[in-house]
Amino acid sequence: MAALPSLASFRRIVVKVGSSLLVDQTRGEVKRDWLEALASDIADLHSGGRDILVVSSGSIALGRTILKLPAGALKLEDSQAAAAVGQIALARTWSEVLSARGIIAGQILVTLNDTEERRRYLNARETLGRLLAMRAVPVINENDTVATTEIRYGDNDRLAARVAAMASADLLVLLSDIDGLYTAPPHLDPSAKLIPVVPRITAEIEAMAGGAASELSRGGMTTKIEAAKITTTGGAHMVIADGRVAHPIARIAAGADCTWFLSPSNPVTARKKWIAGSLEPRGTVHIDAGAARALFAGRSLLPAGVTRVEGAFSRGDCVLLRDAGGGEIGRGLAAYDAAEAAQLAGRNSRDIEALLGAPGRAEMIHRDDMVLAGE
Repeated sequence: MAALPSLASFRRIVVKVGSSLLVDQTRGEVKRDWLEALASDIADLHSGGRDILVVSSGSIALGRTILKLPAGALKLEDSQAAAAVGQIALARTWSEVLSARGIIAGQILVTLNDTEERRRYLNARETLGRLLAMRAVPVINENDTVATTEIRYGDNDRLAARVAAMASADLLVLLSDIDGLYTAPPHLDPSAKLIPVVPRITAEIEAMAGGAASELSRGGMTTKIEAAKITTTGGAHMVIADGRVAHPIARIAAGADCTWFLSPSNPVTARKKWIAGSLEPRGTVHIDAGAARALFAGRSLLPAGVTRVEGAFSRGDCVLLRDAGGGEIGRGLAAYDAAEAAQLAGRNSRDIEALLGAPGRAEMIHRDDMVLAGE
């Protein structure tokens, strides 16, 4: 059996919390004692220098109680109204429990398009990066007030996996109402055994997944396996653990039963592989010798090092990087449209606002969004 990872070895962790864990199903209220314990776990990780992101369900479950909506399935418009009211309560609750531990919380609401369209993906990624650089904890939820059946993730397991990839996290923790993946649904088969580690997701592993476990949850083990595919392909590990207990993350660190899904790579190499091999280049950015040296030294591409641009690319599109001799030295995601990039070519970053009429990013292509020859 593959060795189990140590929680202490990860630097950027996404924690997913579902409605059935956060909200008391009979009273429709936040389980405050449970959340306080989880917040202490998060604070312990945060104080150790780790970046923490939280993907939290619960807005509809809280909102329907506040609005006194009936039990059972809600019509779309009622679900959206419940989300609008409940999101305020959810954000306030997270802010209170994290603030009590000296941590600033930031709320981010996303839709499917925010992680599927490259322009919006880059905006969301940069916002997450800035919040983490400021040592805040982003609390992320699907924007249920505008999402419809056709444009939603469908469950926060897959949303959490997309967030983990977008944030270049190296671990996704799915807190669940079960302590991991079993050889069969344990409520149906008493002989089912917990699988502590999954080195690779196979057809056999997929066949072990069951259905949704609670009324408030939209996902079951099937969605968790789908999330594991997204996460491990993106270069991060994932762990499913029992979230019904107090201090669930501390229990993972102490060796409690759970299931680890292992990734064969890391977020950096997975992202570089995606840029290098999965995206069609839409243009070319030519750079001078000094800029080329800077890139190979680990720097981002600044406008001053650009000699000219070619193509009709948009922000977020993949572009080729060519040196002074015309040779391709890499690829990257453009931070500006082609027309704006042409205006900025050869200019200092401090001139961006004067040239474009609004402040802009200092980098033409950030080093995190770039892969060079030989990498």
